[in-house]
Amino acid sequence: MKVLVAEKCGFCPGVKSAIMLAKKTLAEHEHVYSLGPIIHNDDVVRELAQKGLTTIDSVDPIDEGTVLIRSHGATLKQLEKLKAKHLQIVDATCVLVKRVQKIARQLQEEGYKVVMIGDAHHPETQAVVGFAKDVVVIGEASDLSNLQGQGKLGIICQTTDSPDHFAEMIAEIAKRGFSELKIINTLCRETKQRQNAAVKLCKTVEIMFVLGGLHSANTKKLAELCKKHNNSTFHLQNWEELDKTVLKGKKIAGVTAGASTPDRVIDELVANLRAFEADS
Repeated sequence: MKVLVAEKCGFCPGVKSAIMLAKKTLAEHEHVYSLGPIIHNDDVVRELAQKGLTTIDSVDPIDEGTVLIRSHGATLKQLEKLKAKHLQIVDATCVLVKRVQKIARQLQEEGYKVVMIGDAHHPETQAVVGFAKDVVVIGEASDLSNLQGQGKLGIICQTTDSPDHFAEMIAEIAKRGFSELKIINTLCRETKQRQNAAVKLCKTVEIMFVLGGLHSANTKKLAELCKKHNNSTFHLQNWEELDKTVLKGKKIAGVTAGASTPDRVIDELVANLRAFEADS
């Protein structure tokens, strides 16, 4: 089978930095905890767990040790609780997420009602929301009813959102008669490049595979975008998850991967696809 790989895919700089920092911290300290999965990739989380990294959901049970702030960040309240417990903090938050957190607080201080376009359940969004008061999160058009009044809005977005969705939500907000809209583009350039490369590739192949964690926002967005242009798009975490029957009769496959997908996972899928006999 012929296999084409997207020009831009796999680990982004923020994820690489978080993993390197996690490994360095594990080598230098005992009792290392990650406040939530360090990245949204089960294979990597398991690998780091074997090296001694314990993933926790809450600050409450920890009384000693070192706490790693994951790439998605932590809320201001969580950080304050860690400091109050005098725990050592190692911050692996993506620099772009840190930027969004600072912008949210700045907008609030300037008198804007902060609006974040993104998934309210995603840890990045939750971390940003924790840096300003009463942030309204808009995930879809039905959430617009949560915007009240006619004051001024400061609008930001989840770094892994798509430009089209961001623009669509801004257009809907603009129709609602607010006195002022201050829009700051907080989309991640790496994410946008991956989305563009994935869409370009999926239009040229018979079947498209999007590799990455099932809970990874940027990977799910890649799969969603590819599905719009190629109905034979499949989101899976690794080669083992692939139902080989979908390959029957296919001669050209495309592969892309989310920002938290290791190269070895991509290489394994590509090698196995290339060795696969489509008619077997």
